Amino acid sequence: MRTRLLVPLAVAALAAAAAVLPLRLVAQAPSGTRSFDPTITNTDAAIKAAAEAAKTAQAARTSWTPPRTPWGDPDLRGYWLSLSYTPLERPAELGDKALYTEQEAIGAFKKAVEADAEVDPREVHYDWKEYGMDAWQSPVRPNLRTGLIIDPPDGRIPPLTPEGKQRAAAARRGPSVISRGLYERCVTSNQGPPRVPQNHDAESQIFQSPGYVIFVLQSNSDIRIVPLDNRPHLPSRVRHWLGDSRGRWEGNTLVIETTNFHPQREWRGAADNLHLVERLTLVDAKTIDYTFTVTDPTTWTKPWTAEVPWPRIEPGIYEFACHEQNYGLINVVRGAQIRAREAAARGGRPSGGSRADE
Repeated sequence: MRTRLLVPLAVAALAAAAAVLPLRLVAQAPSGTRSFDPTITNTDAAIKAAAEAAKTAQAARTSWTPPRTPWGDPDLRGYWLSLSYTPLERPAELGDKALYTEQEAIGAFKKAVEADAEVDPREVHYDWKEYGMDAWQSPVRPNLRTGLIIDPPDGRIPPLTPEGKQRAAAARRGPSVISRGLYERCVTSNQGPPRVPQNHDAESQIFQSPGYVIFVLQSNSDIRIVPLDNRPHLPSRVRHWLGDSRGRWEGNTLVIETTNFHPQREWRGAADNLHLVERLTLVDAKTIDYTFTVTDPTTWTKPWTAEVPWPRIEPGIYEFACHEQNYGLINVVRGAQIRAREAAARGGRPSGGSRADE
C-alpha cells in the first residue's frame, strides 16, 4: 500500500456536531420544541469544533487498527459523505503551493463556510442551512490541501486534447430535453463515478458481503455492485451508465477499476474511453480516504488524480425523488428556447454552460 499523506486536518466525524441525519431532524424542528446545537446554527461554533476535532482525529490515527469483516476483508461498511470546501483544482494564484499550514487551512475553511452561510433571499429558491444541509453543518472539516487534485503536481486538470475539446463543445446544453445533462433528466446521479464533491445529495452507504462491495447513493438512488472475484470485465460492446466495475484488495485498500462507460455518458469531456481507478482506505474509525485516477488519451493529454476525504455519518439516507428535475426541466428547456430565439434574432448564438461534467 502506498504511503499516504495525512492531509485532512480532521478525518474523524465532527464529534461536537453529531451527524448528518440527526442534524437534519434538529434543523427542521419548530421553534421552541428543542434547543439547537450551536454547531449547526452558528458558523463560528462549527469552525471551532471542526478545528478541534481535527487535532483529536490526527492524534488518534497513530494507534488505530482497521477493523475486519467476519470473513476477513477490511470493513468499509457504513454511511459516508462526499463533501468538501476544498476546490477540485488548486487556485491559480497559489502556484505550486500544494499544502496550507494548519492556520492557513483553518482560514480557508472559515472563509468558505462564511460565504456558504450567507444567503440573499432575493437570489435563492431556498436556504439550504434551514434544512441542515449546508456543508458546514455536516462532518466536513478543513483540509491541508489547496486543491483535491494531487497529480499532476500543479494541481490542475490537464489540457483537453483536440478530440476532447470537440466532445466538450458538442456536449453544451441546448434548448431541447435530450441536450440536457443526465442528472437533470433523472437518468443518473451527480455522484459519478468518480465521485467529485457536490453541494448536496452527497450521502451514500457501503454494503459488503463475501465477494462483493455495494455502493448505494442517495442521489438518484444509484447502485454500484462491485464483484471481487477476479472475473473479467464485460465485452467492450456492453456499456453501462455507471461503467463496469471490478474490485480487489491491496492490503487495507479497496481498488476498483471501471471501464465500459456508456458513450452518451459525458464526464468532463470524457465518454466511453474513460478508464477509472478508485482507491478506498479506512484511515481512521470515521474517515475513508477516497482517491481516483482518470485516464482517457482521447480526452486529456495525461491522466490525473484527486483525493477526497469521506467522513462517516450516522444512518441513514433518504429516498431520492427526482421531482425538481421532472417539473423543472420543462421550464429550463422553455427558457433555453426563449434565449435561443432571442440570440437568433440578434444573429448570434445563446450562451450556456457545459453539461460535460454531469
